[in-house]
Amino acid sequence: MTHVATLQDPLEEVAPPRGRSGAAAWTIWLLRRLGLALLTLWLVSVLVFLATAALGDPVRAILGRDYNSNPGRVAQLEAQLNADQGLVSRYFSWLGGLLTGDPGTSLANQQSVWDQISDSVVNTLVLVFLSSLVMIPVAFGIAMISANYRRRRPDTWIQTVLLALAGIPEFVIGILLVFVFSTSVFHIFPAVTIVSPTGGPPWESAKGMVLPIACLVLAVVPYVSRIVRASLLEVLDSDYVELARLKGIPEPVVMRKHALLNAIVPGIQVIALQLAWLAGGVVLVETLFAYPGVGRQLVDSVRNHDVPMVQALAMIIAAFYIVVNLVADIISILLTPRARTAISS
Repeated sequence: MTHVATLQDPLEEVAPPRGRSGAAAWTIWLLRRLGLALLTLWLVSVLVFLATAALGDPVRAILGRDYNSNPGRVAQLEAQLNADQGLVSRYFSWLGGLLTGDPGTSLANQQSVWDQISDSVVNTLVLVFLSSLVMIPVAFGIAMISANYRRRRPDTWIQTVLLALAGIPEFVIGILLVFVFSTSVFHIFPAVTIVSPTGGPPWESAKGMVLPIACLVLAVVPYVSRIVRASLLEVLDSDYVELARLKGIPEPVVMRKHALLNAIVPGIQVIALQLAWLAGGVVLVETLFAYPGVGRQLVDSVRNHDVPMVQALAMIIAAFYIVVNLVADIISILLTPRARTAISS
């Protein structure tokens, strides 16, 4: 006799046990994840420091022809970079400053690195946040429409467009957006981000934010939509969804209340990966649209051989990547009853 599943959704199961053993298991799991995240971040710091140290003498790169004719400036920069110390001593000196909130002084303008990058970090976070607000509902909406019309013409068209977009690099998408909406075809949005003369944030100009956000959304939506669609199709073929249909529940309700809820976990995981990708993807987008964020500042710092700035910005991008993945892991566990039970036991 075939077993018939009940209509109860897996996400409606109870939370982890509240006993001491369950709480202890959750604490141990969370501490392990935090420890792994910190270990990863430390390894990244080692790689970043070694990579910048392997580029050669930054003082000679900064001064160029003036290196031999300006010994005072050479001594100043060497003292600022602790060039008279060994590699290990320089690393721990830099790491100590990083942990205490003092990543050093910019070689380009002799100002604090943190003072230079704080506004850029906020600008990039706002850009990523606004892009996420647009990307998540659009990606899930496209996935639901495609899954609802699977193996039919609308689904074929949607998948063709998504595959085409997935194969186009984000900087090409940005150039096409500028070509269509800013120069040759329409003159609707500015080609670059408009910065207020009073020094206000770039998002004060709504028009200047449209193209950077659209570029990031178009670069990310294809991946999220395809993963969510595949998860939706798997859930729609499950026993409890079939039972819901047999009970006469309308298909939109089945899709919204039963299928979508159980397809969220893979969606969250791929969204986290794409958000983490945005931490690096914004470098090209911000440079293309002259957006005053972390990515553009990183490019400028590399051009200026500003080693402290490059190190700090690289660590910020890495920390964002690690934190996003950690939060996604926690949310995925909370939304997966089987995983919650495994941890609690």
